[in-house]
Amino acid sequence: MAESHNAETLIGLVSQYGPSGEESGAVTWLVERMRSLGFETANIDETGNAVGLIGKGPRQLVLLGHIDTVPGEIPVRLEEIQPGNLVLYGRGSVDAKGPLAAFTDAASQGGQIEGWQLVVIGAIDEERDSIGARGVTGRYNPDYAIIGEPSGWNRVTLGYKGAAWADLMAKRKMSHTASGQESACEAVVSAWNEIAGWVDKYNQDKNRIFEKILLTLRGMHSVDDEFEQNARLSVGGRLPVEFAPDQWYRKIREICDPRNVSTKEKGYPIPAYACDKNSIVVRAFLSAIREQGERPGFVYKTGTADLNIVGPVWRCPMVVYGPGDSSLDHTPDEHISIDEYNRSVAVIKSVIARLTSPSEMDHTQSALS
Repeated sequence: MAESHNAETLIGLVSQYGPSGEESGAVTWLVERMRSLGFETANIDETGNAVGLIGKGPRQLVLLGHIDTVPGEIPVRLEEIQPGNLVLYGRGSVDAKGPLAAFTDAASQGGQIEGWQLVVIGAIDEERDSIGARGVTGRYNPDYAIIGEPSGWNRVTLGYKGAAWADLMAKRKMSHTASGQESACEAVVSAWNEIAGWVDKYNQDKNRIFEKILLTLRGMHSVDDEFEQNARLSVGGRLPVEFAPDQWYRKIREICDPRNVSTKEKGYPIPAYACDKNSIVVRAFLSAIREQGERPGFVYKTGTADLNIVGPVWRCPMVVYGPGDSSLDHTPDEHISIDEYNRSVAVIKSVIARLTSPSEMDHTQSALS
């Protein structure tokens, strides 16, 4: 069983409603909480992230969570759903203030470690364009990193799909509906149908959803006047590791150009990223979860996370971890078990000790079975 931990950090952080673009109150609260827990320094960085530091060693372990949430405030409350089983309801309790609070508590309980600096980051804007994570990639050069997203306390996440968005657009001169001439609406729908057919063909021999392209139609719009009709479809692709966003854009242009349908890239394209399953960080988590009496598991997710942003830059052993049931992400019923939170804090604290202790690192090498 996990040792008992105070959930004050979790409850306090979740109580600070802060959707993307409105995180400042939550950031200020977390900085003050870090200071009260004994972090040597805790400040708001140039991007607006909350950053707490423990230790001054040359080696660095970064625990990167995100502090923003999707919109939709949920009244924060504790409920005892079974005797001794407390559950916290509130926006961000799962995605992803729960993991961030667990990072904060675990790091503070471990204290200073000779030769190491622990960096806990509450990044802003993950639910939109990951401005917070993009702002820290060049500021830190970690030996190891842990990214905070809900995996369930007894599982680790090893990868996230990539994503790329585009508009398909067509213009056509107005014509009589009986003329047989293609309308702008028909042109973009025809292009969409061909893209969907190509995606189906690409996916035929892929057994795992993480290896497939997931196509979505995100919006439709058309307008016309006396002389011209304009139509637009907004499409998205969730991409596997083997298929980069630039390949995706090339493919949809290849389909659309001959149809006189133009394409426009939107937002930030995000490549997929998968962690090394045999890294020392993964092995440390497997050992720490087993230490709590549970059999660990692995997860690959079809969404995106700050892992996609920092992974290709930092290129160090890393993993994604955090308490909470990810099926509750963005839902009006978002909640987390206090017992699960406590277990995750114990796991993270053990992982930090293993990664920063030479003897524990040697022991971890044989933990994978």
